[in-house]
Formats: sequence, structure tokens, C-alpha cells
Amino acid sequence: MPTATDSGVLASELRVVLGRLMRRLRAEHAFSLSHGAALGRLDREGPQTTVALATAERVRPQSMGQTLAELETQGLVSRRPDETDGRKTLLELTAEGRRVLSEDRQRREGWLAEALDESFSASERQTLKRAVSLLARLTEL
Repeated sequence: MPTATDSGVLASELRVVLGRLMRRLRAEHAFSLSHGAALGRLDREGPQTTVALATAERVRPQSMGQTLAELETQGLVSRRPDETDGRKTLLELTAEGRRVLSEDRQRREGWLAEALDESFSASERQTLKRAVSLLARLTEL
């Protein structure tokens, strides 16, 4: 049975390793972390309000508003009235936003897929696949 110390050591090691992986992925990323997160969420989940995006990304609405304003200036997102509630404004990806996001994903995922193929056995890749679902659970806590 794991002890508190075991969990503490695991938490520390996990934080360090995930931090290194995130830095490596950011090196392949065309966007800042906040821009990439907003674009990715809009792509996966469709049009949303600034508040909904901020809540999902666990940032202040003002911070998300600034991020979205920058993305709008770049032509990657656009605003439109919410059809069900005219008081709300929805943000959505533009065609250019989808294109740029797709290119960015291909570059990042290409590096990661290549690294997995070249440096990990089939068994190790299966272990990582199982770990992904566990890591996803951590993000939901």
C-alpha cells in the first residue's frame, strides 16, 4: 500500500517530468500556452463565451478576454451574437484559425509521434497510452 511519502515523491517526479515535457512541446508550438489552449478548446468544443472559456481553462475572465482579443486581432477568432441569448457574444475559430491550429498540431504531434516511434517499444507505448487516461483524471480533480 502506498504511503504518503511514496505519493509525495511520485507527485514531485511527475511534476518535474511533465514540466520538462511541456517545455519541449512549447518549443514546437507556434502559440503561447494561453493562445494555444483557447484555440484548441474552441476547436474541440465549438463557439463559447469568454467566461466559459476562462472557467474551463481556470483563468480570470479578464485574462481570457485579453487572450481572445489578441487572437481576434490576428484573425484567428471572430465574435458573433449568441442566437439563444442576444446579450452574450460567442467566440469561434475563423477559417484561418483552423488552418494555423492544424499546422501547429501537425508540427507538435509530428515531433511527439516520431519520438514515440523511434524511442519506445510497442509495450512502452501501451504503458504510456494507459498513463494518458490516468493523467487526464488528474486534470479533472
